[in-house]
Order: sequence, then C-alpha cells, then structure tokens
Amino acid sequence: MKTKVYSAFPGCGKTTYFNETDRNVLDSDSSKFDKRDFPKNYLDHIGRNVEDSTIDKILVSSHKEVRDGLVKNGIPFVLVYPERELKGEYLQRYKDRGNNDSFVEFLDGMWDEWMDEMDSQEGCHKVRLGKGQYLTDVID
Repeated sequence: MKTKVYSAFPGCGKTTYFNETDRNVLDSDSSKFDKRDFPKNYLDHIGRNVEDSTIDKILVSSHKEVRDGLVKNGIPFVLVYPERELKGEYLQRYKDRGNNDSFVEFLDGMWDEWMDEMDSQEGCHKVRLGKGQYLTDVID
C-alpha cells in the first residue's frame, strides 16, 4: 500500500496540510458523510482510496469507531494527537478557527476520555504533537 492514512485529532491541522501541500492528498472530512451509515460509508471510502496509487495520503478523523474499523480492515495508519497537557492550547485553536461554544465545550468535557482512548489504541503507529506543533511538522 503506497497511500498512507493519517488519523488526526481535531485541531492538528489536517485541512491546513491539505490546503498547503503539493502532494495528492484527500482530506476526508467525516462530517460530510451520512451519519445513518457511519462509519461503514466512511471506512468504505478510505478502503477504496487507499488502493489508489495516485493518492499519497488520506487524512481521516480520529473517531474511535473509525480507528477500530481501520484496524479491523487491516488498513495501516498513523494516529496523530496532542500531548494530554495541551488541552488549553487546543481549546484555543478551536476558538481561533471559529468553532462554536458547544463544540469547544464538548471537546473540553471529552478531552481526558479521548486522550485515554488514543493512548490505549493498538494496531497503529502513534505520533504525539508537542506544544505549537501541527500535522505539517510531522507528516513528511
């Protein structure tokens, strides 16, 4: 498999990387997929595109059901997420990019649970971003 899959936590810079790279990259925004058939439709999309030799990278969500589906389907991926102590920095990133208060509050409330889930994720390579780091700092 030539195409690399990166499952990155919100605020890590998937869209920024997509907009700035000269590589053939898919920014597979999970919010654009029908929730009635999620994550199957999303995983099908990833599976189809990971076999496309013209695509260098696929940027995907870090939803637990997506990560578990990638492992179950034998699709290698890199999990990119922040160090746990960077919660304040990430909450500010969400505000700065224009996310609404309910989104920020939701991430605030779920932070520790999601960090625990990512820390215990198996079947992938993990990259933890430090202070001020983004996907662009670690992806190429």
